[in-house]
Amino acid sequence: MDVSTSEQLHIFSRLLIAGGLGAVIGLEREIRGYPAGIRTIGLVALGASLFTDVSQLFSDASTSRVASNIVVGIGFIGGITSAATIWAAAAIGMAIGLSLYVVGVLGAVLIVVALEARPLTRRLDRVLYRWLGELSEKEADEELGVAWRRTRDEWEKEQGE
Repeated sequence: MDVSTSEQLHIFSRLLIAGGLGAVIGLEREIRGYPAGIRTIGLVALGASLFTDVSQLFSDASTSRVASNIVVGIGFIGGITSAATIWAAAAIGMAIGLSLYVVGVLGAVLIVVALEARPLTRRLDRVLYRWLGELSEKEADEELGVAWRRTRDEWEKEQGE
């Protein structure tokens, strides 16, 4: 098989994009102190892109088979949010490997937005627990106040740095 230098450079540029988007997603995890950070998620996205790109070079290989094997291979990772993040980063890498740049970039943005929604989801949990009667009004207000103060303090700390 003979792959032109131009095509190899295109593949390399897709690897850079996929790895970069994965690193942005990993940055959020790194900032929050989770073990799967910039390197891990960047490598997952880059690797998924490379597998996808290389599978397209072989006429006898089915890209859909490669894609399904990437999904299965990523599925063993433990930790719900970390596993979901790594799984989604692999999908971003696959999208970039297929030259779906808009889908990849917007998908990465959605992933970061979803990961940053944690303070909001914690507040909603407290409101729902209170509404369902699992927490008293005082307990829910105290928990909500603690979560709000913690979020505000984190924001102020970030602004001061």
